[in-house]
Amino acid sequence: MEKKARKLRRSIIKMLEAGRAGHPSGSLSVVEILTVLFYKILRLDPRNPLWPDRDRFVLSKGHAAPALYAVLGDLGFFSEDHFSTFDHIDSILQGHPDRTKTPGVEISTGSLGQGLSAGIGMALGAKLDGKSYRTFVLLGDGELQSGQVWEAAMFAGYKKFENLIAIVDNNKLQLSGWTKDILDIEPLVEKWEAFRWYVTETDGHDFEKLLYTFRDLEEKRAGAPALVIAHTTKGKGVSFMENRVEWHAKPMTDEEVALALAELR
Repeated sequence: MEKKARKLRRSIIKMLEAGRAGHPSGSLSVVEILTVLFYKILRLDPRNPLWPDRDRFVLSKGHAAPALYAVLGDLGFFSEDHFSTFDHIDSILQGHPDRTKTPGVEISTGSLGQGLSAGIGMALGAKLDGKSYRTFVLLGDGELQSGQVWEAAMFAGYKKFENLIAIVDNNKLQLSGWTKDILDIEPLVEKWEAFRWYVTETDGHDFEKLLYTFRDLEEKRAGAPALVIAHTTKGKGVSFMENRVEWHAKPMTDEEVALALAELR
């Protein structure tokens, strides 16, 4: 999985180079989370993206689209040749996920705060249809400052959506600074537990711990939705981006691309 993660990070950098735009650090922070989910946990069929019994994945922090595209391309939902068209007009890989353009994307996202509500709709659909698929929603920590997230959390806990799993990419940085200095979201564990969620924390870059955490949820959530708080580093894998707020949304120069790819060999 470490080799896979390095490949995915290289694909992210190449997409950002091609688009001369995008969100580098928030894409890099979720690579291990997506690697474990898509290669070890989610039930999917790249040859049949609309398989009715597939697990659903919602990238609520839609600005991390390059990370999702890197995974979907590697899995064969579409050709990796499309990476060179990232964020171009008429490309199937837009700056934020678009379900009408990209195979494997469940819902168009990018307007922060809305993904958990959409995930609840999918979880409810599974219950109404008597299906066993699960819905996973990946949120950013800065995104939790949106009020709609908490309305959705309250509803899901009250309705006991045990087929719903949310993950927080807790890298502690957002667009303009440290989350704690802009609008502190702590204490996260106590807040989500108050809304009747099963909550656990893990290292968001440790494959073994992530895998154990997701598999352990099946036994421990006991009729409740689950939240995984994944502690991560923004810009993980590229030293000059790690924990640097200016890399939230910044085009990369040719020299920076070369430096990043050299680190990810």
